[in-house]
Amino acid sequence: MAMFKKVMVANRGEIAVRIIRACKELGIPTVTIFTEQDANAIHIVKADQAVLVSPGPLAGYLDFPQIIDKAKSAGADAIHPGYGFGAENWQFAKACLDAGLTFIGPPVEAMRRMGDKVLARQLLEEAGVPTVPGSPVIEADDQAREWAGRIGFPMLLKAKGGGGGRGMRLVKDEAELLNSLKGARREARRSFGDEAVYLEKLIEQSKHIEIQLLGDRYGHIIHLGERDCSIQRRHQKLIEIAPSLVLTPEKRQEMGELAKKAARLMAYHSVGTMEFLVDKDLNYYFLEMNTRIQVEHPITELITGIDLLKEQIKVAAGEPLTIKQEEVVLRGYAMECRINAEDPRNNFFPSPGRITRYQSPGGIGIRLDGCVFGGYEVPPYFDPLLAKLCAWGNTWEEVLARMDRALEEYIIRGIKTTIPFYRRVLKDEDFRTGKFTTDFLNQKLPSLTYEDTRESWDLFYVAASALFCELNQIRTP
Repeated sequence: MAMFKKVMVANRGEIAVRIIRACKELGIPTVTIFTEQDANAIHIVKADQAVLVSPGPLAGYLDFPQIIDKAKSAGADAIHPGYGFGAENWQFAKACLDAGLTFIGPPVEAMRRMGDKVLARQLLEEAGVPTVPGSPVIEADDQAREWAGRIGFPMLLKAKGGGGGRGMRLVKDEAELLNSLKGARREARRSFGDEAVYLEKLIEQSKHIEIQLLGDRYGHIIHLGERDCSIQRRHQKLIEIAPSLVLTPEKRQEMGELAKKAARLMAYHSVGTMEFLVDKDLNYYFLEMNTRIQVEHPITELITGIDLLKEQIKVAAGEPLTIKQEEVVLRGYAMECRINAEDPRNNFFPSPGRITRYQSPGGIGIRLDGCVFGGYEVPPYFDPLLAKLCAWGNTWEEVLARMDRALEEYIIRGIKTTIPFYRRVLKDEDFRTGKFTTDFLNQKLPSLTYEDTRESWDLFYVAASALFCELNQIRTP
């Protein structure tokens, strides 16, 4: 079956680079987009062609009619949305199809149904999947009080049309309910253009476990094991592990088969992720479904040897899956650390600016998906993710050692990053033994203090270099 003539990569940063690499290996030319604030971004160089979208900084990446026009003008016959921006926007997917372009993602109707978190929960309940107790969309204060009484505190207020922790509020008691309701609605409206929110029971001492799915247009669907995404702050994932350190093979098969059953009921194809909360007794509850490639997909690729991006593109082109469920074998363990431009010692405050020194790690078992380099100006307008550092090993202990070594090697100067914070987390005994839940960082953060000794070494390095140049009469730049 014919592959695409050209793929429009409608994204930026490391995921744009990742998509471009997959297309290159498949022999597909690419065109990508950028705004003026991203004019020095590396994905522009990696693609075969790059076109400016305006206005910036964010609006251009969200102007879907303009992106479709640019794709058609560039001769693209498919659009890959990556994650974020338009990746889970079913109206964007439909507009692509209406314009004669292939949207590299799942069916529009599946996106619509799973994008509505309340509807998604109802559909999964009908499929026999255990779900977190929750309410319909809250329309009035009295309704909020009524459902709070049914569900019980503590609970979460969540945006109907979104994810990633935006529009989410923890409500500990009735005194916090109404103010939290107003705040959640404001953030949901600002983030998703929809202020609808609902209540959901907080499953305490739980792990955040997600099942990776992959299906084609002919009804074949497989799961590729799970990832543990419990190390998160403000509902934003920071460290992910595959496979989970606590799931038994029997529980993995049970959850995987149930996720596949639910996906088949939606005639789902492409990549997708079923997310669950798992309690200390390994009872699990459906949380949401992400109808796109996940940020943390590389660790699944490392333990399975399956290129999820290439498979996603081939499925979109109409090719059948060539992988059977019994051929999926999980080998070893993998971990991903999201390298963010943030200062962990200052409440994870964003740290944009120029990278003055850059050196990437390497060696056996190390993978780096990034988008930055020495001299790169990290803009303040976008998500702070700079790179995803992944380590693979035959054993969990080998992964811990390799990741620590790689973090030590990884040098990014001129801005603050999460690198030294992750080294501190890796030394925590509860983390090392898998005894962590989604509230790990909330409980541990005060004790996860560190000194970034490399800062003093940087000053020494600069001073020593200057002295060397002076002694040898070398003119510095």
